[in-house]
Amino acid sequence: MKRIVKGTILMLFFCLGLSACGEKDKVIAPTNLPLEKQETAQASEINLEELLESLRNHTTLVPLGDVPVPEDNPMKPEVLELGQALFFDPRLSGNNQVSCATCHDPKAGYGDSKPTFDKYTGGNGARNSPTVINSGYYTSNFWDGRAASLEEQALGPIQNPDEMNQQLDDLIQELSAIKGYQELFQAAFNEGVTEQNIAKALAAFQRQIVVKDTLYDKFLKGDTKALSKQEASGLRLFTGKAFCVTCHNGPNLSDNNFYNIGLDTDDKGRQAVTNQEEDLGRIRTPGLYGITHTAPYMRDGSLATLEEVIDYYDRGGDDHPNKSFFMQKFMSPLGLSDQEKADLLAFLKTLGGEPPIFTKPELP
Repeated sequence: MKRIVKGTILMLFFCLGLSACGEKDKVIAPTNLPLEKQETAQASEINLEELLESLRNHTTLVPLGDVPVPEDNPMKPEVLELGQALFFDPRLSGNNQVSCATCHDPKAGYGDSKPTFDKYTGGNGARNSPTVINSGYYTSNFWDGRAASLEEQALGPIQNPDEMNQQLDDLIQELSAIKGYQELFQAAFNEGVTEQNIAKALAAFQRQIVVKDTLYDKFLKGDTKALSKQEASGLRLFTGKAFCVTCHNGPNLSDNNFYNIGLDTDDKGRQAVTNQEEDLGRIRTPGLYGITHTAPYMRDGSLATLEEVIDYYDRGGDDHPNKSFFMQKFMSPLGLSDQEKADLLAFLKTLGGEPPIFTKPELP
């Protein structure tokens, strides 16, 4: 009886806290495992069947399915071939030296392994180059969500003076003058070389860069032997005491919402898109698939390792004035033990998977 009352009081407090978060701070509750079990159980004591049942009943965690594909941009072989050529071609940049793969290198987890990208004119860019892995699952793209689709995102870096610095009209003329590209575009699209078709080809190619069917997915599908006891303990922490599931939920482990996680930075985040004061410093929740391949972490690349990421959230983040109410109220600090941190790290590593490696083709 005491355990039931204690759990009821905890959930009541949790719900009252959420009511003050505001419409854009929508979060979900952790798993409904008995509080004592979350606080005291060791990895060796975990009942894997009970954990799996709890996840199915009390979270929105589900195995990752196929990437969504727009009806007007089917992933035809001809489109994918064109997209791969464009992705690796430095002629998409103003100086013919920077390709999409420069900042999204397959050997670097489709990022660039740098805290922030190198600007076209030299110096450090404003943000970390986000990985392309599973980018097709997002409902918006870029850290601030300014692109509503992967097709829209594809054209952004090309035109950005700090990234590829290429005018689209000039690019269309340049590609149209190359016989090999004429043939590739004509095979993929009836209209030939157009701004829209460049975007479609790049987006379709990137939708192939997927990590799924990880040990975590296998566990959610019912294979309780897919995770070790330590990894399962980390998953329980992920959905309970560590509150990771609050934002990292859904098929791609991103709720596609925007939060200020407290980073001490001048980056305006989502506010630069909406001009709303409450969006200052907010960024879209990144998915976690492929995470072992995509260091450094955070929008400013300020955390070099997953251990540092765990420590950051354990202490409740930095003290940005617009830090999420949820982080202030429930995660300052988390109070994870060294063993709990190790368990959580073990689980996060199960999400790494093996990204498909695409190489530079022979360019037209």
